[in-house]
Amino acid sequence: MRRVLIISYYWPPTGGSGVQRWVKFAKYLPSLGWQPVVYTPSNPEQLAVDESLMAEIPAEAEVLKQPIREPYAIYHKLMGRGSGKGAGVNPINSQKKSWKQRLMLWIRSNFFVPDPRAGWVRPSVGFLCRYLSEHPVDVIVTTGPPQSVHLIGRGLHRRLGVPWVADFRDPWTRMFFFENLPLLPWVRRRHFKLEQSVLDEATAIVSVTPRVQADFQARTSTPVHLITNGYDEPDFAAELPVRNDGKFRVVHTGLFASDGNPLELWNALAGLCSESADFASRLEIRLAGKVDPEIVEAITEAGLGAQLHLLGYLPHPESVAELRQADIILLPLRHGPEYSKVYPGKIFECMAAVAFPSATGKGQVRALEKGARYLHSPSAETPAPATASPAILGIGPVDSAAAELLRATCTGEMFDWDADPSGFIRDVAAARNGEAGGGCGLRSIFPERVAQQRGADRPSPAAYSRRALTEKLVTLLSALSH
Repeated sequence: MRRVLIISYYWPPTGGSGVQRWVKFAKYLPSLGWQPVVYTPSNPEQLAVDESLMAEIPAEAEVLKQPIREPYAIYHKLMGRGSGKGAGVNPINSQKKSWKQRLMLWIRSNFFVPDPRAGWVRPSVGFLCRYLSEHPVDVIVTTGPPQSVHLIGRGLHRRLGVPWVADFRDPWTRMFFFENLPLLPWVRRRHFKLEQSVLDEATAIVSVTPRVQADFQARTSTPVHLITNGYDEPDFAAELPVRNDGKFRVVHTGLFASDGNPLELWNALAGLCSESADFASRLEIRLAGKVDPEIVEAITEAGLGAQLHLLGYLPHPESVAELRQADIILLPLRHGPEYSKVYPGKIFECMAAVAFPSATGKGQVRALEKGARYLHSPSAETPAPATASPAILGIGPVDSAAAELLRATCTGEMFDWDADPSGFIRDVAAARNGEAGGGCGLRSIFPERVAQQRGADRPSPAAYSRRALTEKLVTLLSALSH
């Protein structure tokens, strides 16, 4: 069996779909002839850890851990752990900050390059060189952010010559928050220099979206491959109880950052509640995961405090169940032009929830329209039949990569930040109320688009299956290891 060294900061992972990426790869690699060897910190700073995902790590996987020194303990002592505005899910944003927050961000930006995990690079290179001299691998993979992880791969590649793949889950200098870093000119130049050295020295680059792939390829002669994030069919195989509570669920799972606060959505929901006391009594806004205080404040100020349900962090199976039993799945992007190039990691699980919603029984015939059914990929663990699909309500640039994917798959609609989504919400609610015999809301909401997509060249199910994505990865690893 060939061996691949995976250098990842997040292990065990948080529940985020992008971070789950390498747990899912590791899950399927042994069946495809590759043993995953994971190198990770023994004491990482993480918002949350999803222990349920650890059950998916195969017995063949070898995990190496070394301690890391990070400045976050000092930061939390000075600031309080997530206690103030701008200090939550994404503190690197354009929002107004206190003088302490500005000072801490300036220190973080200019003293720790490319990120606060930079001090882990040199000891990791030394440790792994010693390990690899006795336990060689065929390929090295680094996955960032944090982007400093790529510098570990660069150091190993320079010393040992082992083929090295740099996997960018997010861009580096063209990521949406990079412009919000208060960088000194020479520090900014260092970021660009480090990024370019990774792009040029890696044996291969992997991107998760076509637009970032094209951007990287225009800047380097190193081959840039596209391997998106995805969904794992077994995650959607559980048969869930039928919802008969009459509630209208608007669900968001994962990190909900203040720079992605969909204010017009809260206003729209408040307006619909004012129009209909029945809608107000049925509406539930269910937020699972880390939520910035600005989000809660905006919902409360809109008069929706009674409808808000803060579920806290949920294990991955429970998070998936929330998506599958939703009426509307929220997919707010973050502000910033560069964010329009990327897919939110969760978008694929949101799309899978549309294809594999809550089930009613194994003997029932599914009634999903063809425009959404394309996600279904037959397998031994095919998700059970279902009654009704949720619809995805995206908030962000209507010309973004995420918007294009929603349109192509007929799984939802993207609305600009200042657009009113009331009509969309009414359509979903009406479709829900009018369902009979296992009908699907999307068929009623997007009849013209579904008809157009029937004859269109749609993405295939294999493009987003975790197993199929691992097969694509193995093809790349095998080509590099010859």
